[in-house]
Amino acid sequence: MQNFVTTGREEPLKEDVSRRIHTFEEIYEFFNNRVVARQADRCVQCGDPFCTTNGCPLQNYIPQWLEAIAEKDLEKAFLLSNETSPFPEILGRICPHNRVCEGACTLDDGYGAITIGAIEASITDLAFKAGYRLPFPGITREQRVAVIGSGPAGMSCAHFLLRAGIKVDMFERADIPGGLLAYGIPGFKLDKWTVSHRFEILQQAGLTLHLDTAVGVDVSFADLRRDYDAIFLGIGATNGKLPGIPGEDHEQVFLAMEFLTSVQRRLAGKSWMERFSVRGKRVVVVGGGDTAMDCVRSAVREGAASVVCLYRRDADNMPGSAKEFHNAMEEGVDFMFFEAPQKIDINKDGDIVGVDAIRTELAEPGPDGRRRVKTVPGSEHCVATDVVIMALGFDQEPHPFLTENGITMEQWGNIAIDNTTGETSLPGIYAGGDCQRGADLAVTAAADGRRAAFGIMQQLLG
Repeated sequence: MQNFVTTGREEPLKEDVSRRIHTFEEIYEFFNNRVVARQADRCVQCGDPFCTTNGCPLQNYIPQWLEAIAEKDLEKAFLLSNETSPFPEILGRICPHNRVCEGACTLDDGYGAITIGAIEASITDLAFKAGYRLPFPGITREQRVAVIGSGPAGMSCAHFLLRAGIKVDMFERADIPGGLLAYGIPGFKLDKWTVSHRFEILQQAGLTLHLDTAVGVDVSFADLRRDYDAIFLGIGATNGKLPGIPGEDHEQVFLAMEFLTSVQRRLAGKSWMERFSVRGKRVVVVGGGDTAMDCVRSAVREGAASVVCLYRRDADNMPGSAKEFHNAMEEGVDFMFFEAPQKIDINKDGDIVGVDAIRTELAEPGPDGRRRVKTVPGSEHCVATDVVIMALGFDQEPHPFLTENGITMEQWGNIAIDNTTGETSLPGIYAGGDCQRGADLAVTAAADGRRAAFGIMQQLLG
């Protein structure tokens, strides 16, 4: 270990931009056994590993599985990696590692952080290829738990309950499981086989999937309360935000998830809406997070004539992953920083022709410590476009069955919980992920699902 002086940080090989913009296949080729061991061997094995304690919401055993794979013990590294994380091969691909584990790495200042994300994904990929299996016990308990929602929080809760031998039924209103992992995150970041393979593992462990099943419509919440010993709510935050400007209700103004879902459905050979086609069109995406990067990079691959991203702060203040921003830059996306939309311009024929924008600048910090944004008077101008995609975050979707059953909600529609167990105000009902904390990362949703699973185990098993 500690070979960081003689061995530099190495990124996974990336598909050449001239080829990757024509396909939705994953752009990274993760490490083989030799390279993953060499990169892990750079770890300094800190006494207080900030990558785990400060960086990782799951507090994964990062130094331990780095040491194991550096010593070429793939099975040990695989088991350690999967001990605390419900799907390391997924989070190793999609986490904004510069903001979490790698951003907290001791070597990030001077030598280059350990490539924790790529190593994490590589370990489980290599282990599955080698035939290693996760040690689920099968259903050994009498208790049954219903999980509502199959996104990262629901997947995580189900994973840890199944590891305890508890039967899990999962209810998902979409036609495939995975939530945003299936229909939101594009294939060039996360191959859909990786998601479906995880569900195959969970089903082999005893999970029963109920697809095309909306709670409150196809099955009543009251019936679930009657038939199950506990319920976990992992219903996400799916309502896209709009800026509240004139013209935003035009049919060629899309919400990010509408656009991304339509693209994924088309690629999967499922029904989709021609309305969301951007081929040959000028596209403006408003927003600066990972969802905005998913939209701009998808629009490039969908054959847009041009793709522009408007963001009201600068590149250093973008909330998403740095690598996704750089990948978008490589793929030809034009970024216009310090810009805020004011109005959608529509011509006399009813077609969008542009976005009226105003320039912005950073002002004094707000209560959260982040600098506020203020507009620059007299800087109004028009950005020509045919399509506008709003990627401004997500709000809670109203679910009447929550309030009808007396589940306490917080100010912005988030589900109130006990922060230790994840239990809601209704005994036996737990929640986690975006529906509880607001729109956030897949890894925080995974941590919430795990917390709730442990809370449920404590309730049911003592």
